[in-house]
Amino acid sequence: MMTNDLMNTQSTKRFGRRAFVLGAGGAFAALALPGTAKAQGLTDLLARASDSALDKLAKPDAFYDDEDIRIKLPIVGSVGGGLLGGILGGSRGGLGVLGGVTRKINDAAGVAAGEAKPIFRESIGQLSLTDAPGIIRESDGGTQYLKSSAGDTLLGKLRPLVDTALGELGVYSEMDKLSERSRVVAQAGLTSDRVGSSVTDQALDGIFSYIGSEETNFRKSPLKNLGGLLGDVLR
Repeated sequence: MMTNDLMNTQSTKRFGRRAFVLGAGGAFAALALPGTAKAQGLTDLLARASDSALDKLAKPDAFYDDEDIRIKLPIVGSVGGGLLGGILGGSRGGLGVLGGVTRKINDAAGVAAGEAKPIFRESIGQLSLTDAPGIIRESDGGTQYLKSSAGDTLLGKLRPLVDTALGELGVYSEMDKLSERSRVVAQAGLTSDRVGSSVTDQALDGIFSYIGSEETNFRKSPLKNLGGLLGDVLR
């Protein structure tokens, strides 16, 4: 016949095991809630990654100083076999014709990046994250999903910001004057609309590149960098 002490001890052990199982089950259940929990976690991750990326790119010379994302004038027209970038970058008359326009268009991209947080936040908030587990497996899965799902929308919303920056920095007026004075620029078809479109395309590529890097860095130490539910989901 069991003593009361022995019965109490065994009862306590059984309760402890039950509590552990229930606790562990609750933890796994939270991770397996993925419809809501993981989707929300991924949304938070992308929002933080985009904010961080845009903050970095909004700093002076950020686009120009990074050769991987530096924005170049579009290669258009038939001049020099269509290699307008080479002509403007080094041949006789090319460098003198456009002077610091390349730096200015990179400055404009940085200004646009600094104004772009709301449009990225809006697009991220509207994502339908139907494949959360698949996105979690990739180090930049959220960024790639954002690019494929909302890339065209973001491009359209970024263009006005780029146009405004290019206008305020005098790039458009300078291009118009150069087209009137320079046969090279005029024949190349380097219009304000073409420049604005090219700068927007290249700026968005650079932004996505930085968001992807930020997402990857956040994932390396999720509890340290993100915390809370998001840290748990990405562990």
